Amino acid sequence: MEDSYTGLPTSHLLGSVPAATNDENNTAKQEATDANMQTFPPNHAGDRGRGYHTLENPPETFEQQSANNWRGVFSVSSYTQYFNVDTDVVIFRLISSFNPYGGDFFSKIDANPDLYGLIWVSTTLVFVLAALGNLATYLMQKHTGTSTSWSFDVGYMNVAACAIYGYAIVVPLAYYFFLQYMGSNASLIRFWCMWGYSLSIFIISSFLLLIPVEALRWLIIILTGVASASFVALNLKSCIEGNELSVAIVAAFFLQIALAVFIKVWFFA
Repeated sequence: MEDSYTGLPTSHLLGSVPAATNDENNTAKQEATDANMQTFPPNHAGDRGRGYHTLENPPETFEQQSANNWRGVFSVSSYTQYFNVDTDVVIFRLISSFNPYGGDFFSKIDANPDLYGLIWVSTTLVFVLAALGNLATYLMQKHTGTSTSWSFDVGYMNVAACAIYGYAIVVPLAYYFFLQYMGSNASLIRFWCMWGYSLSIFIISSFLLLIPVEALRWLIIILTGVASASFVALNLKSCIEGNELSVAIVAAFFLQIALAVFIKVWFFA
């Protein structure tokens, strides 16, 4: 009798084969889940998709992808990193630009060069020159006692915008391509950052140029130009190696002096 009972099939009973099958399924699901956590997202399109990316090798971000192709030039997100500065950083860099011998400016901006100073300083200088240039003309007429009527010259704004924006963008760009051609390691963003902050001293000197004394005006603009030119030349020297490129440093110095003379002659004559 006992032998007859043991010979009965037991696959349909609870707790036998189905239970073992559930354990195997759970184990397989757990292994699949662990595998998916390490490789996500899966590639459903073969070699055409993004494929599997492990946690040790994350995919490139959108900013990194944009910086590696020309489409990034027309993407706003490609430039957000160059405006990631707070007020304290901008003030520190402005103060550093007033002192040509205050240390290597490139080492101070190496971790985070910005374009905020370039745009903010240039735009501020454009409006300051246009406004104070007209005010200086008014004060000069009052000082000399001429009977000619004074009128606000809107053309100062156009000249200031073309001169300042053109200088702040084209000159660093020209130096970048020139140094690249000469085999020197140059960074366009750092050049734009340095030249942008070098113009900040002209904002302060523009208020001093309101003094209606011509000799004093020339003294102020010459000192301003020398300070700004020394800041550019000394920092440019730190990133240029070789005596054959010393002419580029001298040219940068006199370009800054020429900008100072242009500001004096055109806006505070």
